[in-house]
Amino acid sequence: MAERELFQIGEVAKMYHLSVGTLRHYEQVGLLKPEYTDPATGYRYYSVRQFEQLTNIRYLRALGLPLDEIAATLHDRDVDNIAEALRRQKELIARKKQELEIMERKIDHRLAQLEDARRSELDCIRLVEQPALRLVLLRDSVKFNSYLWLERSIRKIEQDQKLPLSYIGKVGVGISGENLKSAEFGHYDLVFLVLEEDDVYEGRVETLPPCRCAAVRFRGDHSRAPQYYEQLAQFLAANGLQIAGFSREITLIDNCISDDPAQYVTEIRIPVARG
Repeated sequence: MAERELFQIGEVAKMYHLSVGTLRHYEQVGLLKPEYTDPATGYRYYSVRQFEQLTNIRYLRALGLPLDEIAATLHDRDVDNIAEALRRQKELIARKKQELEIMERKIDHRLAQLEDARRSELDCIRLVEQPALRLVLLRDSVKFNSYLWLERSIRKIEQDQKLPLSYIGKVGVGISGENLKSAEFGHYDLVFLVLEEDDVYEGRVETLPPCRCAAVRFRGDHSRAPQYYEQLAQFLAANGLQIAGFSREITLIDNCISDDPAQYVTEIRIPVARG
C-alpha cells in the first residue's frame, strides 16, 4: 500500500476529535478495526476508506445510540435497520426527557420548600389551609432518641419498592388525635411519607382531604416539639377549636441539609374543627 493511504491512530484521533483510547475501544468491541497493524511495532493504521465508517459511528454516537446497536447497523447496512434503530433511540430520549422533567419539578418543589422554611415566621401559631395530601402512612410507635430514630420506619416504607423514593423534607411523624386530646406528647404513633404528584409507590397510599390546621414552626428538630404541642393545645382551647385528626410534624431543614442545628426548622400542623 502507498504510504499516504494510511494514517496513524493518533492522526485519525486528532482529525475526528476523539481520543486514542476511544479508537482502541472501538477496536476491542469489534466496531472499527485498523486497516493495518505493524507486527513489529504494534502501531495501528487506518485507511481513507474507513473514514466514512468512522463518520457514521460518530454521527450515531452523537444521537446517543449505544455501541452494540451501532455495530449491528454497520454490520447489516440497511435503510430499515437504521430507521428502526433511530426510532428506538427517539423513544428512549422521550422517556429520558420525561424523567428529567419529573426531576426538575422535584428540584423546584424542594427549592421552594427550603426557601419557604428559611423565611418562616417562628414561634407563631396560626390557622392555615392544608391542601389534600397523598401519604404513605405507617402506624408505628417511635420515640425521638437519636438522629437514627426514624431509620427502621423508613426501611419499612421503602420495602419492596421498585423505584427509589426521595425522603428529604418529606418524612414526618404524627401523634394520634386520641393521644393529642390526652396531652400525651412524649412519643409518636405514626410515621408518614408525603408523596408528590409524580411519585410512584408500590403499596397502600392514603389521600387526606383538605382541612384547616393550627400550625407552628420553630427553630430546632423533633426533640423540641413537646413544648410546642403544649402551646398548640392552649391555642385550641382559647379559640374554641377541637382536634380533628393526627398531627403532621416535619423537620423542613434538618441534619440532612445542614450541619448547623441553628438552621433547623420544624413544623407541626394539627387538623382542627370548630367546637
